Amino acid sequence: PVKGVYYCLYTIIDIFSRYTVGWMIADRENKDLAERFLSETIAKYGIGPGRLTIHSDRGSPMVAQNVAQMMATLGVTKSHSRPKTSNDNPYSESQYKTLKYRHDFPDRFGSLEDARAWCTRFFTWYNEEHRHSGIGLHTPYDVHFGLAEQLREMRADVLQAVYAKHPERFVRKPPEPPKVPAAAWINKPAPDGPLIPAQR
Repeated sequence: PVKGVYYCLYTIIDIFSRYTVGWMIADRENKDLAERFLSETIAKYGIGPGRLTIHSDRGSPMVAQNVAQMMATLGVTKSHSRPKTSNDNPYSESQYKTLKYRHDFPDRFGSLEDARAWCTRFFTWYNEEHRHSGIGLHTPYDVHFGLAEQLREMRADVLQAVYAKHPERFVRKPPEPPKVPAAAWINKPAPDGPLIPAQR
């Protein structure tokens, strides 16, 4: 609201689908808030032990002892950005750039409630309407909830009909819709590495 006063946005993104599964905006960066945010989001989706890896930066809330203990108790694998590498998560970086360059992103938020209202609109749009080139021009919602392949088949039918009607428009080959990737990585390990990609 005024120069020198900032709000902190916490987000959790499913890197395979780009779906924002949780977000919270607060007036401070805090390990207790981070713990509550993470535990509530994990509980909301009912993810069992050993099935989730959370990659985060090395900010003090994310490396705090209480956060580490909570994640260990829930069976969540921790992954952190490389030391002194602030842009080690291209999925988050891309989302924050989309947020900050959105046409209606204000110069200032009037209050914390104002910021929350704006973020509610943004994340609804981002999840349900924004089409990503990295996921075959689908929305995060479509990929996250398993609708992308059916939609891709429908797009292929439309493109095939256009090709049958006007093949001269396609000089190289018949058109086909972009594919949904099979996996997503942050810092992909060597082929014999132990990590498992995010995949459906």
